[in-house]
Amino acid sequence: MSGKPYLRPTGFMWGDAAAEARAQGAALPVAGGPVCCLGFEVMEGAPGSAKRRFASARDLGASAEANIRRLLGNLTAPRPDIAGVALDRTRIMGIVNVTPDSFSDGGDFADAGAAAAHARRLVAEGAAFIDIGAESTRPGAEAVGEDEELRRIRPVLERLRGLPAAISVDTRKASVMRAAIQGGAGLINDVSALSHDGDALATAAALGCPVVLMHAKGDPRTMQDDPTYADVLLEVYDALEARIEAAESAGIARRLMVADPGIGFGKTIEHNLALLAGIGLFHTLGVPILLGVSRKRFIGAITGQTDPKNRVSGSIGAALAAASQAVQILRVHDVGETRQALDAWQASLGGRWPPR
Repeated sequence: MSGKPYLRPTGFMWGDAAAEARAQGAALPVAGGPVCCLGFEVMEGAPGSAKRRFASARDLGASAEANIRRLLGNLTAPRPDIAGVALDRTRIMGIVNVTPDSFSDGGDFADAGAAAAHARRLVAEGAAFIDIGAESTRPGAEAVGEDEELRRIRPVLERLRGLPAAISVDTRKASVMRAAIQGGAGLINDVSALSHDGDALATAAALGCPVVLMHAKGDPRTMQDDPTYADVLLEVYDALEARIEAAESAGIARRLMVADPGIGFGKTIEHNLALLAGIGLFHTLGVPILLGVSRKRFIGAITGQTDPKNRVSGSIGAALAAASQAVQILRVHDVGETRQALDAWQASLGGRWPPR
């Protein structure tokens, strides 16, 4: 093989059929879990000019190519717990924005008491993670100062001590990361993949906590002006691979990393849909995948719903599409509705799934 290879798993299977296919050597496990894949789209070369072919899991599993073996190893390796949450199936991360200007719920939970009460509701509805954000990163958003971000987030964390869920803090600032982890959070979610703040990599390494590395093209103020890619799927993959390597070089263990392709962050509708269609590719990074599509603008464009709060059904549809490719974490506003859809969908697959 010449040129860089990429492997996108196809033919996902669940339940007894998946177990039998794996036993016969016809399928490979995805992230060490109950989901298997029967084959792969093999892409070789640079984004925009990569050659494509399809191969069965059986044939590709017998490959002598070192790069192919490495990618298959990344694909099949079990994912460790993140902040104490087992990723043996798709988990839900509930969104709590303590901002006045987030695109969907800005101002709804700006009061610390209301935010904490909402977080508890989301956990009761089935959220394994709660993601608290004190700075809007919607398209066109202005940056928030460190002091203001801390003023918003600290009282919420204080009220959530002992919450039976992992608490994530959505921030780009090293000082906020440090204060949040000291205040009881267990996970950092950075939309800049630890690149916005020059101290973020070293801070995250010193804290020793899990981190979500999200892809974004440009700053929130300008990222939607005219985003272009030769091949969005492969370019986002390469960018996340580079940030994983940078994090490892800074002393962050790969077992603490989660990758997020950043739907809506410097992407057009077509880019978002291409990422959703091919999101299984990111399993070969060897870390869990997080996806955030809840109530986003591209869902409104598809469904005709201009009010973000009316995009729940469309958001669930996109979430199930991601779950069908074994994505481990779904970041959503509407936890109860998403949990119900996932439960029904998983039960319909014919296999036994672990209880909540």
